[in-house]
Amino acid sequence: VIAMILFAWRKNLSIWRLFDLAGTAAPIGLFFGRIANFINAELWGRPADVPWAFVFPGAGPEPRHPSQLYEAALEGIILFIVIRVLTHRFQMLQRPGFVAGAFAFGYGIARCIAELYRVPDAHIGYLSSFVTMGMILSLPMILVGTAVMIWSLRKTSVSA
Repeated sequence: VIAMILFAWRKNLSIWRLFDLAGTAAPIGLFFGRIANFINAELWGRPADVPWAFVFPGAGPEPRHPSQLYEAALEGIILFIVIRVLTHRFQMLQRPGFVAGAFAFGYGIARCIAELYRVPDAHIGYLSSFVTMGMILSLPMILVGTAVMIWSLRKTSVSA
């Protein structure tokens, strides 16, 4: 974020336009990152008895949720489609900041959902019966994303 702000300032670009464009492309990178997590057998899910569960090397003998694939679907495919609809059907790139806010909101929601199926970091564990640090860290994204979308919609002029 700091690098984007400095780049926008140095090149005399609109920071909100830059954030919006990054928000349109980020789900693609998130998708491939989560697929890489799956291939590397890291960040596996909780033990599961669903037919699509996997036995991951280094995770013990029990089948587990492929939480990396859940995240690839939520953070990558679904978030990309939502952003695409916002930009192409509802022309939200005309409202600076809205797409960036929608990305932050959507990514935070996707992470909270995926955390329900993922094993939390061993050194942190569960903060309560099902709450993880990933969920707690996603809350600011949800709140900031919501605030930015509201701010963008309330702006009186739709500037280029």
